Amino acid sequence: MLSYLELVELANGDIVLQKAEGDDKPLLVIQFSDETRRNIPGSCLEVARAMVQAGLEAAAVMDDETALEDNDEEEELASLDSESKTLH
Repeated sequence: MLSYLELVELANGDIVLQKAEGDDKPLLVIQFSDETRRNIPGSCLEVARAMVQAGLEAAAVMDDETALEDNDEEEELASLDSESKTLH
């Protein structure tokens, strides 16, 4: 089942990442200090969106790298098996 996510700025200023279906518990909470809010040009919600997008992209890259490493290990083990010799 496909879940859609949304970023929402709450009344207290927190920005939460949550399921669009309205799950009670947020997946992520981003809080900006008052000083940071004053120094961010534009919307804190846009900065939060960029942060979440960068995190998702980084996670995808790490997942791809892990898959490649696992594949390399499997190939290495397979080559060791094909090179093994039996003495009779």
